[in-house]
Amino acid sequence: MSTTSAMFWPMIAHAFLVFWLYGLLAYRRKKFTFLDGDAVRRFRDAGEEAPESKLVNKNIANQFELPMLFHAACLLLYITDADNIVTVVLGWIFVLSRVFHSYIHVTSNRLRYRGPAFITGFVALVLMWGWLLIWLALE
Repeated sequence: MSTTSAMFWPMIAHAFLVFWLYGLLAYRRKKFTFLDGDAVRRFRDAGEEAPESKLVNKNIANQFELPMLFHAACLLLYITDADNIVTVVLGWIFVLSRVFHSYIHVTSNRLRYRGPAFITGFVALVLMWGWLLIWLALE
C-alpha cells in the first residue's frame, strides 16, 4: 500500500465512527426518548429528548465541526502530493483522539478526560495543516 492511499484510511475510519454514532443515537432514542406517544410528540414538536440520547446527538454534531478541517487537510495533502508517513500517522492520531473523545462523551462525559482527547486531535490537525502550508510554500 502506498503512502498516498494510506492517507484515506483515517478518513474512512472517521466516517465509520460517525456511522456507529448514528446507530447508537437510534438505539438510545428508542430506549430512552421514545418511551410513549407523548414523549414522541414532545421530541417531534419541541426537540425534547432524554439526556442519554442528547449526549450522542451533541457528539454527532461535534463530528461535523473540527473533523471537517481534517477531511479537507487529508484531501489537500493527497492532491498536492504532500502526504507522507508523518501526515498519515497524524491522521490516525486525530481519528483515534476522536474515538476516545466520542467514547468519553457518550459514556461518563467527564471533561477531565474529554479535554485531553480533544487537544491531542487538535494538535495533530494543526500539524497536518502546518505541514501542508510548508509544502505549498516551498513548492
